[in-house]
Amino acid sequence: MKYTVIIRAGNESGYVATVPALPGCVSQGRTRRQTLCNAKEAIEAYIEALLEDGLGVPVQTDAELVDVEVSAR
Repeated sequence: MKYTVIIRAGNESGYVATVPALPGCVSQGRTRRQTLCNAKEAIEAYIEALLEDGLGVPVQTDAELVDVEVSAR
């Protein structure tokens, strides 16, 4: 399975990763590479927990990431 992972700079340091298709699936790390590795582990643990609880695993639907520039007055 493939999931989109969004990586942003952390508030204080490092990076934070979120997985939109898996609500509450969040990870962090000191570097982007470490954050992505940690996010992969978080996704695997998230899915394992769902399966253990007999719940369905969300499948990511096609998503398009688009940057939108706006101006504010």
